[in-house]
Amino acid sequence: MPNKVEEFNAYRSKMNEKLLADNNKLIKRIFNLDTNAYMAGALDVKTKELLGLVASAVLRCDDCVKYHLESSKKAGANKEEVMETLGIATLVGGTIVVPHLRRAYEFWEALEEQDA
Repeated sequence: MPNKVEEFNAYRSKMNEKLLADNNKLIKRIFNLDTNAYMAGALDVKTKELLGLVASAVLRCDDCVKYHLESSKKAGANKEEVMETLGIATLVGGTIVVPHLRRAYEFWEALEEQDA
């Protein structure tokens, strides 16, 4: 069975390299802005990643949800914090978020299995 986390990260890395290799100034600036936005500032990295998770779930971007789940985990978020965050996202976004909530839960389980 393929590893969901490794598969996602491999695809993301491969495509990011291709996008950045085209040397499009606007794309590079957007990537740089995104990177800098999630660095520690007045808010710590974990809080910013959890905020990104809420926004991504509400916007129904599964790739973004996966990215922020993994980044939140790396920043020290635990399952309880992530599930509370996803609960808020579902409250804000409504029941249309539920399918994305399911996939988020599945990806979180994959992240936990990877650590086991």
